[in-house]
Amino acid sequence: MITIFIITIFLVAVATGIIFLVLIYQKKQLQYIAEKKQLQVTYEKEILESKLEIQEQTFKNISQEIHDNIGQVLTLVKLNINTMTTAEPPALQNKISDSRNLITKAIQDLRDLSKSMNTDLVIEAGLTQAIEYESELIKKTGGYEIEYNITGNVYRLQNQQELILFRLVQEALNNIIKHAKATRIKIAIAFEPNIFTLHVTDNGVGFSAGELKLNPVRGSGLRNMENRAKMINGNFTCTSVPGKGTSIFIALPIETKK
Repeated sequence: MITIFIITIFLVAVATGIIFLVLIYQKKQLQYIAEKKQLQVTYEKEILESKLEIQEQTFKNISQEIHDNIGQVLTLVKLNINTMTTAEPPALQNKISDSRNLITKAIQDLRDLSKSMNTDLVIEAGLTQAIEYESELIKKTGGYEIEYNITGNVYRLQNQQELILFRLVQEALNNIIKHAKATRIKIAIAFEPNIFTLHVTDNGVGFSAGELKLNPVRGSGLRNMENRAKMINGNFTCTSVPGKGTSIFIALPIETKK
């Protein structure tokens, strides 16, 4: 009887221990699921905030482009129309021809702007083609020499990654045009098995850390670029020397399929 009692107590203790371990495991499993959901919610929130920030910056770029280029062209067309007179046929024909060319340019600029800001274009064409299109637009202005190099076997990234990388390149090029006073721009992309890298450099005036303190808007822009890179698990580095240009480097680890 004592032996049976001891065995019973032992089995009850083992059963209790097993139940206790199962309960602990289930608790940890539920905790892990909850943490995973929370991380997913946080990530989606950060991505949404990044999208909204990019959208806001995109609207500003559109506004600036319309004001600086398309608006100026249409103003010249209006000026031509207002000064047209049938009393001087040769001058009238010249103004009509100039207006026709200016309107054609405005239409092309609108098409270029539409393509540049079109998210679907980036997703459908891919990052490399989207950047090539963007660099060609800048090259057409005649103000910059652009060198665009791609090395490695090209592969597609996630849509979200490609979109954010493209917007980062757009912002980098926009900063060069606005602030750098550069004449040469280099864009280099490397597709390696375990890492993707993107490098944008210019030969402009550069800047120092002290200048960023005096220009908080520009400093904030670089921080925003860094935060966007972090959204897609990328590392962002910006180096600049006054008089020797600026370099922006983004490295994105690639998860290999096992």
